[in-house]
Amino acid sequence: MNTWRDKEEFKARVFEWAAKIDVHVRSLAVRPMRNKWASCSSGGNLNFNAELLLLSRDIGDYVIVHELLHFFVPNHGKLWKSLMRAHLEDYQQLEIKLKQSAYNKALRRTGDNASDNLFK
Repeated sequence: MNTWRDKEEFKARVFEWAAKIDVHVRSLAVRPMRNKWASCSSGGNLNFNAELLLLSRDIGDYVIVHELLHFFVPNHGKLWKSLMRAHLEDYQQLEIKLKQSAYNKALRRTGDNASDNLFK
C-alpha cells in the first residue's frame, strides 16, 4: 500500500490540492478524531483524522478534495458531485474504499459499530 510517510507529507498534499482548487487554508491539523475522517469550518480551518496516514494516498486525496470542496458547496448534492468528478474522476470507487476502511475501523473498536458516524 502506498501510504503517507508522516503528517508533514500529508499536510503538504493538502496545500497542493488547496492551491489547485483555489482554497485558502487558515489552519490545518492532523489529529486523532474518533467519529470523522475530517472536518472543516467556513473560517478556513481544516482537521484531518490521523488514521488517514495509515491509508493509501488515493484515499487521502479523496478525503482532502472532499473537505476542500465544502468551502464552495456545503452539501453533497449534484454540484459537489460534479466538482468531485472533475478533480477525482474515480471518486466513487475511492469513497467505497474509504467506507470499507471505516467499517474495519469500527470493527476494531470494542462494543462500537458506529462506522456510519464517520461520514456525517
